[in-house]
Amino acid sequence: MSDGPLGTYETVKHLHKTMPAFSPYVPVGVLSYLAFILLTATFGLAFYFTTLSKSTIPTREVVVAFIASVLGGYGIVALFCSVGVYV
Repeated sequence: MSDGPLGTYETVKHLHKTMPAFSPYVPVGVLSYLAFILLTATFGLAFYFTTLSKSTIPTREVVVAFIASVLGGYGIVALFCSVGVYV
């Protein structure tokens, strides 16, 4: 029987006990404030997007929509993590 890519059970058990605990880059206490800021910015950009004049080449519209989408995505993840749903 092969040991597999991680080695034997004892090796993995030793690694588990000796590795440092996980620590996030962003402190958990800051996540709710970060979510509020990102989602507020998303709402503001969405409102700005609806007031833009329509042009034949929508470069500014695409840029604003892209930024709002990215901020909204990170804001939702921060919101989920701040309430304990770690995604």
